[in-house]
Amino acid sequence: MNLQIKNTGDGSATLFLPDLNEQYHSMNGAVTESNHVFLSNGFHFHPSKNPVVFEVGFGTGLNCLLTAMQAQSQHRPTFYIAVEKFPLEQKVVNQLNYGSLVQENGIQIFNKIHDCGWNTPVEISPWFTLVKLKTDFTTEEWTFPQKTDIIFFDAFGPDKQPEMWTERIFVRLFNNCTEGGVLVTYSAKGEVRRRMVNAGFKVERLPGPPGKKEMLRGIKLASKI
Repeated sequence: MNLQIKNTGDGSATLFLPDLNEQYHSMNGAVTESNHVFLSNGFHFHPSKNPVVFEVGFGTGLNCLLTAMQAQSQHRPTFYIAVEKFPLEQKVVNQLNYGSLVQENGIQIFNKIHDCGWNTPVEISPWFTLVKLKTDFTTEEWTFPQKTDIIFFDAFGPDKQPEMWTERIFVRLFNNCTEGGVLVTYSAKGEVRRRMVNAGFKVERLPGPPGKKEMLRGIKLASKI
C-alpha cells in the first residue's frame, strides 16, 4: 500500500492512504480519538472485570496498545481479538510513535503487540492476551472464536469500505455479543445508526472526539423473560 506518515493534533502519528484519500485516525489527534471513542466510551463503560474485546480493523495497533495499558493499570484481565485483512509492514510500524506516548512500558508493549504471531493467542502481559487474526471478516466462512463483551468498530469509513458497514455485518456482531455487550464506533452517519438498530442494538449518539460532533454506541440489552 502507498502509505504516508502524518502527525496529528496531539503529537501522535497516523497513516494516510493517498489512493483512498483516507487516514487511519483523526488528524485532530490519533491517541485522543482512540481514547475517547474506544476506551472511555467502550472499555471503561463496560462493567466486566475480565472483558473480551473484539476489534474490527487492527490497523496500526493503537487501540490495542491503549487497551493493553489500561488493562495493566487497572489489573483487569482482558482477552483481545483483532481482525485485519491487510497487516502493516514492520518498516511502517517502526515509524509510529505510540509506545513512547503512553505510560511506563508502552514501547515494550507496543513492540510485543506487533512482534507476536498471527492466529494464535499470545500473552502480552499478565493482564492482557491478544489474538490477531489475519482474515477477511466479511466472508461467510469466517467464524468468531468466542462471544465478546466490547466491540471496537474501527474500519475505514462507510464511503471507503462500504462492505464493512452492512446490516449483515452488524447482525453478526450483535449475535456474537454477550448480553449487555457494547459496540462503539467513531461514525455517526444516519445509515450506520439505522443498520445498528435494525441489527438489534439500542443505539445512542454520544459527543465525539475533537473535530467530530458525534459518535455512536450500541448496547445489546438483556433478553426479556
